[in-house]
Amino acid sequence: MISMTRLVTTAGLALALLAGGPRAARAQEVRPPAAGGQPAAPAARPARLRPLFGGLTPAQATAAFGAAQLEAIAKSFASREEASAFFSTKGYEYLAENQADTATYRFNLAWLLNPRNADAFRGLGVVASQEPTPDASIALLLQALALAPNNALVLSDLGTSYLIRFNKTHKKKDLTAGQELLQRAVAADATNAVAWQQLARGYYYQEKYALAWEAVHKTQALSTGSLDFGLVSDLLAKQPDPQGTFK
Repeated sequence: MISMTRLVTTAGLALALLAGGPRAARAQEVRPPAAGGQPAAPAARPARLRPLFGGLTPAQATAAFGAAQLEAIAKSFASREEASAFFSTKGYEYLAENQADTATYRFNLAWLLNPRNADAFRGLGVVASQEPTPDASIALLLQALALAPNNALVLSDLGTSYLIRFNKTHKKKDLTAGQELLQRAVAADATNAVAWQQLARGYYYQEKYALAWEAVHKTQALSTGSLDFGLVSDLLAKQPDPQGTFK
């Protein structure tokens, strides 16, 4: 374990080397109006602000980023793994501040430093969940799961993504996959209120209302703030709450 002093020092050095990166999340850039006054198409997003640099291999992304700059950043830490963990943690901090572009850049850097960092893939999967379809998010979260098959947060996020896709496709395989992953998530961490809430939604889709109510009450006991009251209303329309808590 590194000391707090060491962490602050290495962080300062590494972040100084990232001066060319995005300082904050920003809306997609729009080009000036074209001839005739019609708005032009939005400018393409820089590769560093797209998950995995837009789908590059680690070798391709390292060349695009700059091998020398990446090596200089890595040398600010005891190991590449430590550096990668630092930047994936920073990525989640930026996500919490709604700075998705900066978060993406940090997750991309974490991946470059250690392509086996499951947290980097999970973070990019969370970023990709903002896309119109969950396909990109699922693909990234599957890579996270391959690296950390028992990670409750990855299981929960991936299971939720499959339920989102089921809500669009109505394909039973998406619902089945989502429920299996969410069940694994609560088995790995029974205190994961979000996973219990999503599991309740999945049971609702399967018309297993008694199980859905059980999962809702698990959620309530862990975190009232995680309750989906829309789901509660939907459930009440199908079956009264067996515990009589919700009416």
